[in-house]
Amino acid sequence: MSQTDPQLLDEINRLRSELDDANYRYYVLDEPELTDTDYDRRLRRLEEIEQAHPELVTVDSPTQRVGAAPAEGFAAVEHAVPMLSLDNAFDEDKIVAFAKRLNDLLERSDDDLAFCCEPKLDGLAVSLVYEQGRFVSGATRGDGRTGEGITSNLRTLRSIPLRLRGREFPDLLEVRGEVYMSHSGFEALNARARKEGSKVFANPRNAAAGSLRQLDSRITARRPLEFCAYQLVSREATSLANIDAPHSEQMKWLRSWGFRTSPELAVVKGSAGVLDYCRTLGEKRERLDYDIDGVVLKVDDLRAQRELGFVARAPRWAIAFKFPAQEQATRLNDVEFQVGRTGAITPVARLEPVTVAGVTVANASLHNADEIARLGVMIGDSVVIRRAGDVIPQVVRVVAGERPDDAREIVFPDHCPVCGSAIERIEGGVAIRCPAGLYCAAQRKEALKHFASRRALDIDGLGDKLIDALVERGWVKTPAELFALGAGDLAELPRMGEKSAANLVGALERAKHTTLPRFIYALGIREVGEATASNLARHFGTLQALMEASQEALEAVADIGPIVAAHIHAFFSESHNRQTVTQLLEAGLNWHEEAVDERPQPLAGQSWVLTGTLENLTRDEGKARLQALGAKVAGSVSKKTAAVVAGEAAGSKLARAEELGVEVLDEATFLARLDEWEQG
Repeated sequence: MSQTDPQLLDEINRLRSELDDANYRYYVLDEPELTDTDYDRRLRRLEEIEQAHPELVTVDSPTQRVGAAPAEGFAAVEHAVPMLSLDNAFDEDKIVAFAKRLNDLLERSDDDLAFCCEPKLDGLAVSLVYEQGRFVSGATRGDGRTGEGITSNLRTLRSIPLRLRGREFPDLLEVRGEVYMSHSGFEALNARARKEGSKVFANPRNAAAGSLRQLDSRITARRPLEFCAYQLVSREATSLANIDAPHSEQMKWLRSWGFRTSPELAVVKGSAGVLDYCRTLGEKRERLDYDIDGVVLKVDDLRAQRELGFVARAPRWAIAFKFPAQEQATRLNDVEFQVGRTGAITPVARLEPVTVAGVTVANASLHNADEIARLGVMIGDSVVIRRAGDVIPQVVRVVAGERPDDAREIVFPDHCPVCGSAIERIEGGVAIRCPAGLYCAAQRKEALKHFASRRALDIDGLGDKLIDALVERGWVKTPAELFALGAGDLAELPRMGEKSAANLVGALERAKHTTLPRFIYALGIREVGEATASNLARHFGTLQALMEASQEALEAVADIGPIVAAHIHAFFSESHNRQTVTQLLEAGLNWHEEAVDERPQPLAGQSWVLTGTLENLTRDEGKARLQALGAKVAGSVSKKTAAVVAGEAAGSKLARAEELGVEVLDEATFLARLDEWEQG
């Protein structure tokens, strides 16, 4: 077949167009249309044609994203326009002063000056050059004037268009942006690395930087890197009508050409608008699926930008408002071993207190022996601590070259540090566990705290410190013994008094009247949360049927796999656990037996989210009714969420649902649908 065969060329162009469009919809719009199978089928067909006709391969073909053989090194690339850094502001007063300085220079009032605001992504800045709409070269920022040419690596990123969309774009175009790695991509990368026994990365930024600077672009192609454009810096021979369009308008151009830009980008007026944006984004920071270290503020008017000009190595018209750092260095003073509710023994780093992301951190998780070996950490080392969102602070790396002469190895115990029982090494030697159960005071305390918690028996007034005191005095060794406590005894405890003691006895009496799902959850069976407890109660109907269930019968319950089924079966096979259940029933705990759920479950497999305050039922009641219909009730909104029920004062979850296009129901609509589903 001739290389100029019109039918062949038409097929190639169609396949490339469909694949480019699929990449754009998946990686930029987050609205995929092609299934993975359909995408792969088209890509394989294009590869077949190009292998048979190599003369038809072009640099912007989707097949060229897979990476090439290792390069000898990166060539130096001089930036046509320097990639300057930004001045930083670390407090709100600096933002107010920045805005006032600009207003004075431009002779404007504060409310007149518009700023384009967006998150400052914590990644690696790069520059992309396009000629006639085709990606021709890319480079790192480097020192701002000279960077490294990494074109072949950047080609592998599916969020970077190899060919611009539309027709109205400049003949010569330079786009700048940030290459980063999402939290979900980072976790998947490290999970794969652990499975393969390869390098585990400390944080998403290091992973992104290391991935982008691989000499073998085939490695880069396997890494979950993403690109977000933040600036259009040069144009030639453009047909665009308004060459001086505001920066925010230029960002719209970039989106129309196929680039991803920040969904958080906004234009605000004056210092008050800027501060409000910074505060709002700071509150959302922990919920984002990517790391940011601040906000970039730019004067939106390009004429004003030119009038303001530059100072030294930074523009006058832009500044970065920096959030508190999420990583800090400190000293590892010691390691203690903490016993959890299920007996798992975890090494905990005791640190020289340090402020991380606005919170003072004195302790951090070290996870297990494998993690300690991977870090190569010793007591006395200087270490870097990372805190992101609500995640427990973690030691992410040792500061090289700062190990003291008296540094000591971390030695794991052979016996439980609380009760002295010989420990068990399980799960391939990674985790260690104290097998003593309630005999171990640490496990006893944690088990009782779980038993009394709001989602379990909800014993009002029975807090952590009171449970610690009861266990330390030897008054309570099992959950059932809580119900034998008298007001006279309780009044002797510190800070109790007669009234508090009487209130607690009343709360214990009320807690006896519970539900089967709460009782199952309160038992503290490994990996049995509220949803699983509810499923077990609905499936078996009675506690006795659950206790007698085989592992195979347990695996037949919705959302329960072999591992959780094994935990449940093992729990009820232990005589001391059965004795605990008997003691609780003898103490007077009771509930109405659950009706075995044989109704259709129209919401099976769906994930729902409840947010805000509901007037006609509690969120727990709404959750229970959804679960009875087969739904899973989640705590966060994602693309997979079926619907969000928004009550009064709904906040970030409602905003996230609207952002993702997830269906939102008010309370009246929700109740009407519940009635419809429940009536069949």
